Amino acid sequence: MLKGKDILNAYQFSAEELNLIMNTAAQFEKRVKEGEAIKNMEGMVVASLFFEPSTRTRLSFETAINRVGAKVISMASASSSSTAKGESLADTIRTIDGYVDAIAMRHPMKGSAQIAADVAVHPIINGGDGAGQHPTQALLDIYTIRKEKGYLGGHTVTFLGDLKYGRTVHSLGYFMQLYGNNMIFASPESLKMPEEITQDLRKRGAQIEETGDVEAALAKSDIVYVTRVQGERFDDPAEYEKVKGSYIVDMDLISKAKPGITILHPLPRVDEIAAEVDDYAGAAYFRQAHNGLYIRMALLALVTGRV
Repeated sequence: MLKGKDILNAYQFSAEELNLIMNTAAQFEKRVKEGEAIKNMEGMVVASLFFEPSTRTRLSFETAINRVGAKVISMASASSSSTAKGESLADTIRTIDGYVDAIAMRHPMKGSAQIAADVAVHPIINGGDGAGQHPTQALLDIYTIRKEKGYLGGHTVTFLGDLKYGRTVHSLGYFMQLYGNNMIFASPESLKMPEEITQDLRKRGAQIEETGDVEAALAKSDIVYVTRVQGERFDDPAEYEKVKGSYIVDMDLISKAKPGITILHPLPRVDEIAAEVDDYAGAAYFRQAHNGLYIRMALLALVTGRV
């Protein structure tokens, strides 16, 4: 179903494809935890191209490549590639595409994943394109919700923090709408969800509330998805200073939230979730990060036809 396809954005998937990805991830998770030496992609090579800093996405992709039995060639920064010499992204991708069976890529420019897909013969998996999309993060997010809550639909989900530049929420909103969840967007006025995304979600039937009242939002939420203020996306450092630390999730706030609320965060966090929250049973963000391994294993196997 997904063999040969690029993974570029959240809204490219049907419900059937999403279920296939999550079920495949669950199978890989079971096999990894049982200690199986998995060889589905033995003999294949995957490129891991990261033109901007990353810890979880890059390392989980590279671990996933190894875990499914393939070999990895990697680039951890733009300065280590010929783009530093002025080579175009398209030319870089054309070249590397000739060496590998698939490419996982992160790039600071919105739309870069589509540029790569337009010139590559082999599948491109978007690991984040600037302030655009981060579909593999959104996939691991819904996989986490399914594991933590037992089902994907019928929840009220608050997206909290930087909704303007946080590409993870741009992707996740489409999945939440697809499964019939209500959404609350809570952010400073200057960091609201882009209007084109909000309008598109509403056209698709999403129930969305926008607010600055975090306590009220969390009091009726089953899940809160916290995001870091993306300082690296601001052109004016003074504007960043105005909004950083706008919302901090601590145990005082959790005590006023709906009982059993699940806390998600794509990480890294700075100061938006207090360390004291880590011991709360519903703090799922490190479990969430670990789930990225199994989702990325599933995607690699599915797009190369090695399930």
